[in-house]
Amino acid sequence: MNQAESTFRSGFNCAQAVLTSFADRFDADKETLFKIANGFGGGMGRKQEVCGAVTGAIMAISLVHGRGEIDSLENQETTYRKVRELIDAFTKEFGTVICSDLLPGCNLLTEDGQKMFREQGLKEKCCNYVKRANEIAQMVIG
Repeated sequence: MNQAESTFRSGFNCAQAVLTSFADRFDADKETLFKIANGFGGGMGRKQEVCGAVTGAIMAISLVHGRGEIDSLENQETTYRKVRELIDAFTKEFGTVICSDLLPGCNLLTEDGQKMFREQGLKEKCCNYVKRANEIAQMVIG
């Protein structure tokens, strides 16, 4: 079990789990990273848009390669290219990066959807998404 999967299983959301697994790669404390990624879980506030594991990986790519005030435009282009690589690899494996498509029939905004998530073992599917987003991000980040 990789660190991201372990963090997800311990109760943090998918975005938090993936982002914080890269904490040693950049100068940010884990608590800050947990807070930054918090709203991206469940496909952004449980709206089931882009998968939180993918957005966590995108944040990690951005923190390692992204453009800040002192960086060149080349950093931005590198980041965009690496984000596309991540999305393409995840989509190739799972068919989409959209949370609602990854969890068909499960509306995380409803009590019934939350119940379905728990009772039908959908967390296990998400564990796999977290694990793979983390692994793909590791390869893409380099």
